[in-house]
Amino acid sequence: MTQPTLIWFRQDLRLSDHAALTAAAAKGPVVAVYILDDETPGAWKMGAASRWWLHQSLAALNTKIPLIFRRGRADDVLTQILVETKAGALHFTRDYAPWSGALEQRVKAICDKAGVACHRHGGFLLHEPEAIRNGSGEPYKVYTPYSRACFAAGEPRPLKPVPKFESWSGAVASETLSDWKLLPTKPDWSQGMAQAWQPGESKAQNLLHCFLDEALQNYADGRDRPDKPFTSKLSAHLHFGEISPLQIWHATRLAMARAGGALDRSGEKFLKEVLWREFSYHLLHHFPHFPDQPFKPEYADFPWAHDEEALKTWQQGKTGYPIVDAGMRELWHTGIMHNRVRMIAASFLIKDLLVPWQEGEKWFWDTLVDADIGANSASWQWVAGCGADASPYYRIFNPVLQGQKFDPNGDYVRKWVPELNAVPTEFVHCPWQMPVPPKSYPKPMVEHAAARDKALEAFKKIKKAEH
Repeated sequence: MTQPTLIWFRQDLRLSDHAALTAAAAKGPVVAVYILDDETPGAWKMGAASRWWLHQSLAALNTKIPLIFRRGRADDVLTQILVETKAGALHFTRDYAPWSGALEQRVKAICDKAGVACHRHGGFLLHEPEAIRNGSGEPYKVYTPYSRACFAAGEPRPLKPVPKFESWSGAVASETLSDWKLLPTKPDWSQGMAQAWQPGESKAQNLLHCFLDEALQNYADGRDRPDKPFTSKLSAHLHFGEISPLQIWHATRLAMARAGGALDRSGEKFLKEVLWREFSYHLLHHFPHFPDQPFKPEYADFPWAHDEEALKTWQQGKTGYPIVDAGMRELWHTGIMHNRVRMIAASFLIKDLLVPWQEGEKWFWDTLVDADIGANSASWQWVAGCGADASPYYRIFNPVLQGQKFDPNGDYVRKWVPELNAVPTEFVHCPWQMPVPPKSYPKPMVEHAAARDKALEAFKKIKKAEH
């Protein structure tokens, strides 16, 4: 029997533009494996919403290439499969989570000991974290010069087509997706996600082209409007690798070229959002403590409130601030939240309630279908003011003004907070100001102006500590 090549799928659940699969397929028959490793990430093992998405995504991929499903520490499982299949080579896509470098080194050592060729490929990012450096050869700590450097680096490599591959005919044991119990049982909280999403490579491609055809023209001016369908909705597909950043980049560039300049402003804005994801992983690679510790160490002594009841009220979308509550309820129902609303909700938790940013980060990790270790940690630190390229400590979103500006007619609020359906537009973001406020909706849990003053006093102490 011909010696097979092992392809280890990770956050690259697609066949197109897949460098590792392309290289493996060129060597002969392949054994494709996905490993559910809840041990290596420790506290950052996949959250509940992500596990729901993973089940659907693997089911979709398994219809295109036969997958071996195994659970356990990835290096241990790979050791077993290499023995069972007598594979001559291993190919996989590089990952950038804080625990992944050490894991990949262990896998390389296992392969070397067994005389198996080990090949690590790019594909999860446009640029490897080591490739983009400032003039001093150091990693960037500010997004804008980083994005300029990425644009100056030239266009990324061409796309790779779906390779022709032959699946190995030998026998190797596999678990089933149902064995893993990735889906909720009772109560089944995933019905809203099932209505909102269809994981898989084919859907990702369809979403990309629909976005470029129908929404990109409005992206620059409309991306901050949660009441409008002007975002790509690709974040979860991108996180799980059902679509590559290269595919998004090249398709967007092509759409811009075909439009003869009409899409340049929106197209560049969209590409900069792709580069924000890159920047998040650039920071995570060079500063692997990012998910747990503030990048600016003086913030470790911030006088947080540690209020469990306040945290729970925020999680349940019962703060009394409609734009915040709408976002939290959208998140619980669909596993996603509009990016502008994420910033508003995060600012409210951190700066109105003085709850540590790590608590919000953990909640998003469990409830977002696009929970991403790079973007999630970088974004929470940005809002908290403690990140590498952070929002200034004194930037505190006013949830009423934010709602009025970005959801001017209250359509987004009314969709997710039906208690306010009958509230006139002038009061939909501040229902407590009505002559007779609705009884079914809670009063604000804090008064924003007073909470802002309290937060500013706390942040001033941090600023003094910097000097």
